[in-house]
Amino acid sequence: MRQKPEAICTVALIVINIAVFLILTVFGDTEDAAFMLGHGAMYEPYITEGHEYYRIFTCLFLHFGISHLLNNMVMLGALGWNLELEIGKIRFLIVYFGSGIAGNIFSLFYDMSTAQPVVSAGASGAIFGLMGALVYVVIANRGRLGRLSGRGMLIMVVLSLYFGLTSSGVDNLAHIGGLAAGFLLAVLLYRRKYIFE
Repeated sequence: MRQKPEAICTVALIVINIAVFLILTVFGDTEDAAFMLGHGAMYEPYITEGHEYYRIFTCLFLHFGISHLLNNMVMLGALGWNLELEIGKIRFLIVYFGSGIAGNIFSLFYDMSTAQPVVSAGASGAIFGLMGALVYVVIANRGRLGRLSGRGMLIMVVLSLYFGLTSSGVDNLAHIGGLAAGFLLAVLLYRRKYIFE
């Protein structure tokens, strides 16, 4: 009997995010912008003027409070599990980190055009990238991948964007940038599996 492969990278990312959150919680308040800024959150002046480019990456592992963390980890688990098993570990990680970084850069350029930059953090840009990649993968598989359908994925995208746009304190530019980057990366990386019986 063949055992179904596990989505090891998805599980590892969830564990790392939770571990980082718990460690930071011991030392301070994860809902405090100044505390998060001191631990790698993204802030446009620190990046463009202070050349602290690492923040575009480190902010992917930081979350403002338990609800922010839990919402992202539930989505990461659901989307990541499906995508990783379909495209493989290396491609999955390329999509995840590529989308997260692209979404943050998209958000950064917007912040550069405003007079009020904000402190931002979270894995949601990368998670929207997984969503965008899954949209393409489902389309490439003629509208269905296991329990996922093209219509269901599009509804998820629309609802996720809607909730972000109608909520305060959400980095919608990172979401949109991540979504687009994930879709494009899947176009470049994904090749449909053909099974001959």
